[in-house]
Amino acid sequence: MIEICEVGPRDGLQNESKLISTETKVELITKLIDAGIRNMEAVSFVNPKVVPQMADAEEVMKLVPKRDDVRYGGLALSASGLERALNTSVDFVHVVTTTSDTFNLRNAKRTVDQALNELSEVIHKGVAANKGMLAALGTSFGCPFEGEVPLSRVLHVTETFLKAGCTEITLADTTGMANPTQVQHVVEECYKQFGNDLTLGLHFHNTRGLGLANILAGYQAGVKKFDTSIAGLGGCPFAPKAVGNACTEDMVNMFHGMGVDTGTDLSKLLETAKWMEDVMERRLDGMLMKVG
Repeated sequence: MIEICEVGPRDGLQNESKLISTETKVELITKLIDAGIRNMEAVSFVNPKVVPQMADAEEVMKLVPKRDDVRYGGLALSASGLERALNTSVDFVHVVTTTSDTFNLRNAKRTVDQALNELSEVIHKGVAANKGMLAALGTSFGCPFEGEVPLSRVLHVTETFLKAGCTEITLADTTGMANPTQVQHVVEECYKQFGNDLTLGLHFHNTRGLGLANILAGYQAGVKKFDTSIAGLGGCPFAPKAVGNACTEDMVNMFHGMGVDTGTDLSKLLETAKWMEDVMERRLDGMLMKVG
């Protein structure tokens, strides 16, 4: 069975110029749960001046459905973000760094090693507060500024996060530079280095149209957990020309056609995607909702 981490409420909305109300965000999350989503990145505890779309994280978490079978994640990039997260009901705190110094300096004004030092402390505190900790590694498959990122760097960052206390790792293709052969190789090396018990997820953007192909390559290499966004919403505000995330309902359609269970109701996901297009008042990137 595939595990979906739905990132639409956070990564999907963070780059949108139209501000979405707290009530609409909660309605989106509720619709996703009704469609069978049980794991989602719901909010982000970042500086609201930098990402104003996420300024209401605490209020969103007060209003979302409280269910034992639903896991909520929240992004924290610093100690102050963690403190905010710890005062909410999020189950998992997601920390992020890229594997490219140039990208990280532009994004977070620090090198990768500096980010690892700071985020390791964040992870320690999160673990001590009984929060699950997940680390996402941006630019794992390439950097728009540096080009190829050595696999050794990806493995080093992964190892550092695991030693700090993260129980889950997500490799992120921040600007859609990955290809299926590369994905298969990187995944195989991660399992070889850290064992098949590693809880590994993949996060792809569809910038070059390879989102689903890369997901399939990851699945064939053994990954069962994927970040996707309803209607293909998303993009990184710090990455040039980065378009939306791999689309949730498109991926579900692919796996259902292959006979692979996702635990979701595709018709309800499609209804939610079409509703989200109305909310955003523009055409969104999902493909299946355009053909029914």
